[in-house]
Amino acid sequence: MTRLMLGRTLERICKGVLLLCLLHFLIMMILYFDVYSQRFDLFSRFNNGRNGSRNNGSGATGSGHHFYYYNISRPNSTSASFLAAGKQAGPSVRPQTNQAPSPKPLPPCPENPPGLVGRLLIEFSSQMTMERVQRENPNVTEGGRYTPPDCRPRWKVAIIIPFRHRENHLKYWLHYLHPILRRQKIDYSIYIINQLGDDTFNRAKLLNVGYTEALKDGEYNCFIFSDVDLIPMDDRNLYHCYEQPRHFAIAMDKFGFRLPYAGYFGGVSGLSKKQFLKINGFPNEYWGWGGEDDDIYNRITLNGMKVSRPDVRIGRYRMIKHERDKHNEPNPQRFNKIQNTKNTMKKDGISSLTYRLVQTKRYPLYTNISVEIGKPPPRPFRG
Repeated sequence: MTRLMLGRTLERICKGVLLLCLLHFLIMMILYFDVYSQRFDLFSRFNNGRNGSRNNGSGATGSGHHFYYYNISRPNSTSASFLAAGKQAGPSVRPQTNQAPSPKPLPPCPENPPGLVGRLLIEFSSQMTMERVQRENPNVTEGGRYTPPDCRPRWKVAIIIPFRHRENHLKYWLHYLHPILRRQKIDYSIYIINQLGDDTFNRAKLLNVGYTEALKDGEYNCFIFSDVDLIPMDDRNLYHCYEQPRHFAIAMDKFGFRLPYAGYFGGVSGLSKKQFLKINGFPNEYWGWGGEDDDIYNRITLNGMKVSRPDVRIGRYRMIKHERDKHNEPNPQRFNKIQNTKNTMKKDGISSLTYRLVQTKRYPLYTNISVEIGKPPPRPFRG
């Protein structure tokens, strides 16, 4: 009885060992064929890719680049083995899973920025310094530049100011305009065009110089021309370009907040690059005070354009009171010149501009461009 039980036990042990051997054999065969199939798959894909490049002459994409595809989803495959195989078979291909997502494009800036406050209190009695203005505008970069960080503006604006001996006015202008322009979500830069010397002042020629020098500095498509003593009283008066040439300063306090006459185009105006070139820029031969704004208005209308203006309640401006500058006396020839705009605008303008650039200097709040623009021609002798 004991022998019989011992025999059955040995029989069971033998069967168990045989089953274990069979199971081990099956596992080894599975692993063997698995590894063999991977090698065969890799070899065949490499040959196919190489043969394809030979046959097509331009690889899988037909663009001169060879792309090899590997199956990295197998449980025995790793990123390291994949990269090692890639170095042997073709160009290195990095896994896409760890790449940082590309930044989303900025949305366009709204036509009516939500941060505008409307009517502003403008006063010139408090003491103003450049240091104070700089502290108030930390986001303005060197040269008086600013671009909205959260949206994409339609216009890249160069603001051009004709200038001579108006340092105190400039402090107030920068104090008020930088915050206004930032709230308006405008990509802008400020250029002060400083006429050197004591010869007769020429506002329009300085504006032509500003246009020319600004384009050397950036790809501007909008130009706003502003006197340094005019401050807007409402930030809804948006400083960008429009479908037609724009007159911003339509209601100054010195005129009782009314437009002085229908053809007035003085103070602050704006033209796109296309509009500016269409009228050949501004006249260069208005030396002294007056007349150039009316000539510009004539150029606009003679070229089939119309002047656009904001609502009179929005286009209000305060002027910093001052005495008339020396060497900027009223131009006695202005009335005759205005009547001849049609005959002179093609030959007198941006196409005939001459000047000498002396210095360009970038300050924290603006770019100063100092130039020599010559002297007025001698007046004809009256016998």
